[in-house]
Amino acid sequence: MTVENMEAAIERSGGPVALLRNSPIRPHTFPVAAEFTNWRSEQSAWREGCALLDQSHHMTDLYITGPDAFKLLQDHGVNSFKNFAPGQAKQYVAVNPEGQFIGDAVLVYLDEESFDLVGHPMVLNWIQYNLSIGDYNAQVERDENSYDRVSGPPKIYRYELQGPTALKILEQASGAAVPSVKFFHMADFTIAGKRVRGIRHGMAGQPGFELFGPWEEGQEVLAALLEAGKDYSLVRAGAKAYSTANLESAWIPSPMPAIFGENLKAYREWLDAKEMGSLGGSMDSENIEEYYVTPYDIGYGRIVAFDHDFVGREALEKIATETNKVKVTLVWNSDDVTAAIGSLYQPGTPAKYIEMPKARYALFQIDQVLKDGKRVGLSMDAGYIANEHLMVSLASVDPAVAEPGTELTVLWGEKENSSKPTVEKHRQVEIRATVAPAPYVQFARETYRKA
Repeated sequence: MTVENMEAAIERSGGPVALLRNSPIRPHTFPVAAEFTNWRSEQSAWREGCALLDQSHHMTDLYITGPDAFKLLQDHGVNSFKNFAPGQAKQYVAVNPEGQFIGDAVLVYLDEESFDLVGHPMVLNWIQYNLSIGDYNAQVERDENSYDRVSGPPKIYRYELQGPTALKILEQASGAAVPSVKFFHMADFTIAGKRVRGIRHGMAGQPGFELFGPWEEGQEVLAALLEAGKDYSLVRAGAKAYSTANLESAWIPSPMPAIFGENLKAYREWLDAKEMGSLGGSMDSENIEEYYVTPYDIGYGRIVAFDHDFVGREALEKIATETNKVKVTLVWNSDDVTAAIGSLYQPGTPAKYIEMPKARYALFQIDQVLKDGKRVGLSMDAGYIANEHLMVSLASVDPAVAEPGTELTVLWGEKENSSKPTVEKHRQVEIRATVAPAPYVQFARETYRKA
């Protein structure tokens, strides 16, 4: 079967917006059990006790090794690599030559000349492409997520413990005190007689570790964690709950990658069209650049470091001096959400279905944020937080409307219904929303990186 590249697919469709808006590719898949109990209780677990989230299957790993692996990553990352050493990790961010966001992923420094870049494929593809065209003495091994992997299990298991009792469970399972570890630093544990590596961070913005090791040892480690958690309110969290964890920590999972400029045509000709995904939401401009963001627009300004040369540095230095958008949480008006859902039970064309707990129906979920009918930002991920009994979204808005308490409007639904299989006949509705900080949860905002 012939593989279509991204550039050919764009030409066939009449432009990137038309291609993505009508793409049949569904939102990101979490190929684990949807629920172990129910997603409401599973969401509550990472606030009240501890949630165990299985991350073994839904992310792609790009293992990068060799003498130039460090240089390859440094050349294409906005992050500082000063003092970056084995046993550490970071949220890795890449931009295009104009300083616009391409993607992010967790970069784990495993050992000398050995890294694991793990997350959505966008930034992994970019690094793999630049390795293929650059003069780097490095190699990659790619382990696709379990939805896309042709055969066999993942290379590693990955379990996340999140919540107030997470450290007690780790102590019980390992039979030793949990070492004091800084945010995004690693520690070794012995669980079920196996070496388990752990990174201190997590999706929900609560205390905990991400634990990983060889796949064949995963079941024994999992059994030991479940046994240790019996006295500490441990709850397994399924795909539905896990998909909402980012709403509390304020990580935006998939902004539109800025790869459609003429200067990146060679990259699009290299890129498999199926890697791109689909576009949903009320944002309806035919100009793909209006969907782009910069690292500053989505809260990554704090990690941009001009202490090294990297692709996009000159552009970002200029962007850093400008007025940029601000990442916020939008708290949707409960009466308006109720009315939108209620329209399903009334005659006539209803509002776009709001799925619970995650209202995403495309990989790139981009809805207009309005103030007095004028677009002032983009909402890029929406869902329900059971711990707050609220529907919220993560958005990037103009600084003039970014003050907490500001009243805005999210335009929900498509002006002209696209042909995506996730889109039914519907009408657009306006949902009032109030600006709140990002992260919305006070612990995640003030304590998470110190806990």
